Amino acid sequence: MSASKSTPLAYRKAVTRTTLFALFIWFFVSFFCSILARDYLDAHFPTIGHAPFGFWMAQQGSILSFVCILCAYAFRMNRLDRLYGYTDQ
Repeated sequence: MSASKSTPLAYRKAVTRTTLFALFIWFFVSFFCSILARDYLDAHFPTIGHAPFGFWMAQQGSILSFVCILCAYAFRMNRLDRLYGYTDQ
């Protein structure tokens, strides 16, 4: 472990960067894909079941994406905690 990675400021920057990236992905999927690009998605992508793709993204896709973001965030935070020495072990 290098000296620059052991500082609390470096850990805080890594956590902030990870959080902002997760928030950007969440915003993109929930706002852009579900609201702004809904007509485009309906016109250019196939239906899922009997629902247009834009509607499906607004109803189910955003929820599934959010669960995936939560799992990836937890994995990344555990990895950062181990890397910077913030574990109980």
